[in-house]
Amino acid sequence: MTEKKLSSSIWQTKIILLAIKGSFIKLNPALLLKNPVMLVVEIGSMLTTLMVFLDIYSGKSFGLDLQLSLWFWFTVLFSNFAEALAEGKGKAQADSLRKTRSETLATLLLENGNKEKVSALLLKKGDVVVTGENAALGCFVVGFYTWIDN
Repeated sequence: MTEKKLSSSIWQTKIILLAIKGSFIKLNPALLLKNPVMLVVEIGSMLTTLMVFLDIYSGKSFGLDLQLSLWFWFTVLFSNFAEALAEGKGKAQADSLRKTRSETLATLLLENGNKEKVSALLLKKGDVVVTGENAALGCFVVGFYTWIDN
């Protein structure tokens, strides 16, 4: 149970590393066009970074500009990281669901009354399945839904 809990956690190393990489890839302004607020923050980051270099070149104090620039860059990177992390988690869940779907077995009730274990992917409309071992409760497959028959 603990192992399963850990594997479904959002803080998996693989997902984190992909999210960090994704947060830098998403700095591309063409990708940020989908999120105009973060695009404006990124433009502000670029401008304040330029101001820091101009202040250093001209010999002025650059502490405030540097602090603003760092905060802007942190905001953009953190936003991109959170988005990439959510995408990674979503992809991991989709993969998990696909795997579960292909591994799920159903007990098919044959016309002669015998039961046969088959992959859930092989069920078709009209099949009658038993919901549990020696269960009196059965269901009838109707498209993507099941009809419970007591």
